[in-house]
Amino acid sequence: MRRILLGAGAVAASLSAAIAAHAQDRIKDTIKDTIKIGVILPYSGQFADPTAQIDNGIKLYLKQHSDKLAGKSVELIRKDVGGINPPVAKRLAQELVTRDGVDILAGFSLTPNALAAADVSAEAKTFMVVMNAATAIVTTKSPYMVRVSFTVPQLNQTLGTWAGKRGLKNAYTMVTDYGPGIDAEAAFQKGFKEAGGDIVGSVRMAVQNPDFSAYVQRAKDLEPKGIFIMIPGGAQSPAFGKALAERGIDPQKIEVMGQLEITDEHALASMGDAAIGIITAGHYDYTHPSKLNEAFVKAYKAEFDRNPDFFSVGGYDGMHLIDMALQKSGGKTDADSLVGAAKGASFESPRGPISIDPETRDIVQTVYIRKVEKVDGRLVNVEIAEIPAVKDPYRR
Repeated sequence: MRRILLGAGAVAASLSAAIAAHAQDRIKDTIKDTIKIGVILPYSGQFADPTAQIDNGIKLYLKQHSDKLAGKSVELIRKDVGGINPPVAKRLAQELVTRDGVDILAGFSLTPNALAAADVSAEAKTFMVVMNAATAIVTTKSPYMVRVSFTVPQLNQTLGTWAGKRGLKNAYTMVTDYGPGIDAEAAFQKGFKEAGGDIVGSVRMAVQNPDFSAYVQRAKDLEPKGIFIMIPGGAQSPAFGKALAERGIDPQKIEVMGQLEITDEHALASMGDAAIGIITAGHYDYTHPSKLNEAFVKAYKAEFDRNPDFFSVGGYDGMHLIDMALQKSGGKTDADSLVGAAKGASFESPRGPISIDPETRDIVQTVYIRKVEKVDGRLVNVEIAEIPAVKDPYRR
């Protein structure tokens, strides 16, 4: 065992030395003809579909720009982390930097993986673009990291404030017992209380939970005016919708609120009319009414035969930001040049106007309050309010 541990230590030391050497080499050679981007995402496993959407966004941006960024050729090197696996994410980031010689790290749909790769970004001085991971602390872990997606507090504290200000008296919170759920609970409660609302109770639910009936019944017994929900997307959203319907909770009579995943296109298809009236906070939906988004959705559907979602726009805007940073840096690929160019960058996205906060390197964007309605026979998220230029309240 001691021999094995010594071997692992030697490997770690070797990788650290290689990373340090790579950082020095990059400073010497910062302008290249081909930009190498290492993309770390869970291409297999339960998160494969969100990954496909992020990757589709990357592909579409490159296709629309003749496979070039800032006039330079692009080489994408994709690595499959398989799921939530921080050790593998860190190893893949190390390999991309030291063996493949990437100039930029990108992707990162899951917070634990983003945090693990951040260590490599910081040590190797490599620019890193987070296209989805939404826990508030992510961008604090490397000075060379920017985020183009959203943060959990950004959406849910805004939702809580909006609900309280419009006169909702009390609410019960129901969240999945994991990092993003706990972040969402704290953010919604903070915004709601500061706006004059009262939290009458709360519950944290098991991560792998197929049956929400008991949790929903407990909420109903308290007779709250509103219920806030944060659960993972996918199969859990329709299961929750079913539990609401079975327990007689009508979102058209009790304000059922949550983060955007619970009413995404696939969740709505599964929930059916039981979803009508659910209110969510989100930063993107394919139904967002703008000319730019109409063109984006049309191009995306033509290319991939499906609608884009918030994962897609994260990949698309991530490539846009890299393009802008390379242009502003004059083609320099060292991390200081790229992160300096990214700070304060702003552009019009399919989701609306976005920018990168120069102090926190985090996304600033409009948060949309949406309500599920049936329009022309289909369930959609209709925007009923918008709060512009929202910064992440965690670091505001």
